[in-house]
Amino acid sequence: MSGGSRGIGLAIAKRAARDGANVVLLAKTGEPHPKLPGTVYTAAEEVREAGGRALPVVGDVRDDSDLQRAVDTAVVEFGGIDIVVNNASAIDLRSTLDIDEKRYDLMHQINQRGTFMLSRAALPHLLESADARILSLSPPLNLSARWLGAYPAYMTAKYGMTLATLGIGAEFAEKGVEANTLWPRTTIQTAAVANIIGGEELMRRSRTPELYADAAHVVLTAPRGRYQGETLLCEDVLADAGVSDLGAYSPGVDAAELFPDAFVG
Repeated sequence: MSGGSRGIGLAIAKRAARDGANVVLLAKTGEPHPKLPGTVYTAAEEVREAGGRALPVVGDVRDDSDLQRAVDTAVVEFGGIDIVVNNASAIDLRSTLDIDEKRYDLMHQINQRGTFMLSRAALPHLLESADARILSLSPPLNLSARWLGAYPAYMTAKYGMTLATLGIGAEFAEKGVEANTLWPRTTIQTAAVANIIGGEELMRRSRTPELYADAAHVVLTAPRGRYQGETLLCEDVLADAGVSDLGAYSPGVDAAELFPDAFVG
């Protein structure tokens, strides 16, 4: 998994750990961040406490040597790779005229390039797996002018994750690699929501990361062939799995108050 030291990525890793999964976390946060909780090491400890085995790797998804090191470490430690979760992402919602070039490049390097290159680095081992899967946390391709005109810099970076995933999935589908994307209908309680998008009030109106984690678990453990080349929504995945009441993911908040996430419509 790219990222995973906190938030949605960590929630997905801990949900997998409840099944005894072996998890390799590639994240930059080796030392505590002044504004964000947790490091890749504390995340690994939480994964172990949840019942899995965890291997923290300090590295940058923009650095190809770090990606290869994470892949090589996973193979040495656990004997192979069955699943790649592209979780690492950067966000900046500034308009076309306001965003600076450095931030634009950062988003595309982490989101689009990081997704493609981590998936590519793992592919030789995925092709040896009997249950190879790639899951990217990115949105469906909604080309409505509402979203095209909202924040093109961020939108194209996130759509790049989706296109990379679907493209690799299509290329290697006949060789057994299942690739899908996953996105929520509402905002999720993450540091980005709290610090960048909407503060405490939007956090209150957002669902917990466990919604994403449970939906990802369904996709990653579904029978072979159930999901392939799809841009999935968390709530739809859970509904298909028989979960009709999502109240546990937003305790004390009426469904009408939940804030819709971008790109869905």
